[in-house]
Amino acid sequence: MDKDVLAQKVVNSMMETDYFSQWMGVKVLSVKDGYSKIQMTLRKEMLNGFGIAHGGVTFALADSAFAFACNSDGKITVALDVSISFPKAGKEGDILTAEAKQINKTNRTGLYLIEVKNQREELVALFKGTCYKTEKDLIPKVASNA
Repeated sequence: MDKDVLAQKVVNSMMETDYFSQWMGVKVLSVKDGYSKIQMTLRKEMLNGFGIAHGGVTFALADSAFAFACNSDGKITVALDVSISFPKAGKEGDILTAEAKQINKTNRTGLYLIEVKNQREELVALFKGTCYKTEKDLIPKVASNA
């Protein structure tokens, strides 16, 4: 099976039970091997006491993009270390797009950079994540046909 086709099947399967991403209103725009691009709109209940995007919501969007990208090969992969910077505040109604790109990959680890931008292409957050790949298939039937 083509790696990009597998990646799409994996993310479709993940989204079925990723209730938090569903609650955030995440739309999957693009998925390829080691890559994902997702989008959501900031709603009122996602704002903090200052009327700007709660950092945890922006982090969660970036983390979902990270998860989709690093699990794209069908092996269960978990975060080892992540960090985030917030150069610009998100506002209610902003459309945020998180794009995750694989920077480096070994047999067991991967390094990803995730940019979160608003609808004006302004950088809202920069997330860096290192993941650990297990030997377990995320979707046994799909991964075994790869």
